[in-house]
Amino acid sequence: MFKRIKSGITGLDPLIEGGFIEGSVNLVTGGTGTGKTTFSTQFLWDGLQRGESCIYITLEEGPDAIKQDASLFGWDFEKYEKKGLCKFIYHDPVQVNNIGSVIIDEISNIKAKRVVIDSLAVIGLVIGEPAQIRRRLMNIINTLKHSGCTSIVISEIPDGSNALSRFDVEEFTVDSVILLNYLGIGGLDARSVVVRKMRGTNHGKDVYPFEITQKGIVVKKPEL
Repeated sequence: MFKRIKSGITGLDPLIEGGFIEGSVNLVTGGTGTGKTTFSTQFLWDGLQRGESCIYITLEEGPDAIKQDASLFGWDFEKYEKKGLCKFIYHDPVQVNNIGSVIIDEISNIKAKRVVIDSLAVIGLVIGEPAQIRRRLMNIINTLKHSGCTSIVISEIPDGSNALSRFDVEEFTVDSVILLNYLGIGGLDARSVVVRKMRGTNHGKDVYPFEITQKGIVVKKPEL
């Protein structure tokens, strides 16, 4: 039996035996605008409500913009930052070679239990050689696994691709893969989530619709 960490995503935990496995690294992936950042900030916010310190490391968007978007759901991360329980960090992807030590130091500084890395896809912009990209991604994921934290790493699927990630390696090194989809047709927003894999878990196998509400992501039962 594994200890489970609540995801904070309404309707998701019953599909994954109660939550993410403690200490696991979980890939949240999908195309542009599918809700990956919302999913990840919701995961951290839930941790803060449970007394768990959290870190969000962004390689792309500025921390202020991420926190501002989170505030639209009523998630006031700055209040917890002032208490030293939460930290949002921008890490220049050009300096990706030292991100492992940054992860370790920041986790140690606030005794973090939950971590988000956003986004692995950016690494390819500064490391052109595919073998080096894969090596660096594996190093980051292994660092998170050895940290003891429960982590989310975000990747992005290129438009029109059937892959699960940008570099076709992330999904093989993580403990779970959560795929978010978005299909906007005729003014309708159709979003869905698929648990593509989760180690040690008898997870739901269907395509589950979800909505982004005023309180965050809500996963629903599949339509018959």
